[in-house]
Amino acid sequence: MIVGLVVVTAAITAVIGPRLWSAWPPTSSSGASSSSSDASLPNAPRGQLGGGRLGAADGAVSGDVTVFDDGTPAVARLDPDLLTALRRAATAAKDEGVDFHVNSGWRSPAYQNQLLREAVAKYGSKEEAARWVATPETSPHVSGDAVDIGRSEATGWLSRHGAAYGLCQIYDNEPWHYEVRTDAVSTEGGCPRRYADATQDPRMRH
Repeated sequence: MIVGLVVVTAAITAVIGPRLWSAWPPTSSSGASSSSSDASLPNAPRGQLGGGRLGAADGAVSGDVTVFDDGTPAVARLDPDLLTALRRAATAAKDEGVDFHVNSGWRSPAYQNQLLREAVAKYGSKEEAARWVATPETSPHVSGDAVDIGRSEATGWLSRHGAAYGLCQIYDNEPWHYEVRTDAVSTEGGCPRRYADATQDPRMRH
């Protein structure tokens, strides 16, 4: 009797076990489902989306994407002035063996809203999340006016030479986030003073 029960139990597990597993994604310590979009937050920005809900058309980035990839909406839909400055700087950096990889660029409002929801879950409050992720209404990513550059050698190069191309780091807590400031090219001091984080940026207070 016991042997028969074991056999039946094993058979049921074999049939439904994989289904249960596939319907149960692992969760982070905050309780939210783990996904690659978390990497678009502090320390390792990334424009990918998990779960297949949104894709490249919304600004998701997968694989090695450079500032020259016109087939990627995250790059192609950047503001023309920003894109021109990025490509000029990337060409110069390439001569020094440095490549500009785009972790995130233009984003759709839906994508930005998803990142904001995930940031609230990750950090526990809207106030803390606002240090890292803007609303769709205020985000310069949604307007195509911001890009997140990956790899430390690229951000290091930009910290030294970016102002000459009008490319400026905007926030102290996001060394990967760059926007174009054309005045930086002709201004003796170069780029304007950075904000500690996005909550100090007047553009975010609408």
